[in-house]
Amino acid sequence: MSLLRSSTRTRWTTADIPDQTGRTVVVTGANSGLGAATAGALAGAGASVVLACRNTDKGERAASTMTGDIIVRALDLADLSSVREFAEATGPVDVLVNNAGIMAVPQGRTADGFELQLGTNFLGHFALTGLLLDRVTDRVVTLSSGAHRIGKINLDDLNWEHRRYHRWLAYGQSKLADLIFAYELARRLETAGSSVRSVAAHPGYAATELQSHTDTIQDAVMGLANKVVAQSAADGALPTLYAASMPDVRNGEFYGPDGIGEVRGFPRRVDSSTASKDIRVAEKLWAAATELTGVSFG
Repeated sequence: MSLLRSSTRTRWTTADIPDQTGRTVVVTGANSGLGAATAGALAGAGASVVLACRNTDKGERAASTMTGDIIVRALDLADLSSVREFAEATGPVDVLVNNAGIMAVPQGRTADGFELQLGTNFLGHFALTGLLLDRVTDRVVTLSSGAHRIGKINLDDLNWEHRRYHRWLAYGQSKLADLIFAYELARRLETAGSSVRSVAAHPGYAATELQSHTDTIQDAVMGLANKVVAQSAADGALPTLYAASMPDVRNGEFYGPDGIGEVRGFPRRVDSSTASKDIRVAEKLWAAATELTGVSFG
């Protein structure tokens, strides 16, 4: 039995990552924060890691701090043409880590006209996963957030075209969409008889660059919280690393920190909101994402 599923608290760390030699991993948003910590740890364990970054200069700087087989490639999840170009040039992948994201930014639009947070955090990853899925051999790991609990999927106005924009509710919707997507993909893979797994993870509260882009006084508040409350990006990446590397991970599971409120701690399997498990909404969200992105999953 997995120690994560026992009643004993398990202090799983990067030292427990199984040998990743011979495996290829794509990590989106790997130039800083959680993505860089995830990519560096997997490369250190022997994986060939693709740092998929919007800013390749930052990606190269991040890669210079890592050891192992690492390449940097351009990927802008807020531009479906970039997503398609990246996917077309990508060969077999063992693990796809849908990590990149933005949080509580001012209202904006992607190159394709989507609300910026939904387009970057969810629709870009939906399209990337659909375009790469026939080359993924092991698993897809999609990052959500504890903020999925404040999210609500508004199927009539996903892109905030008719409502007054609220940055935190928009963020919550995007991270709830990520989790619903991970669960729905797991169901579809199981129905298709595929051995590929779809799992989700969240980092708790980790100190990253995410907390510095609201362009409001909240940046200063969160900056202080980063110093007082948050765990490091390396510790925040542990649930993702567990989900991406451990052989006992099962299709459809969700991993997060084991501390109080799942704010910090070591990785374990966690539960999620009732809204994240609504199959009717999942089917409608999938259909909407397919229509918006033009990407169909086989």
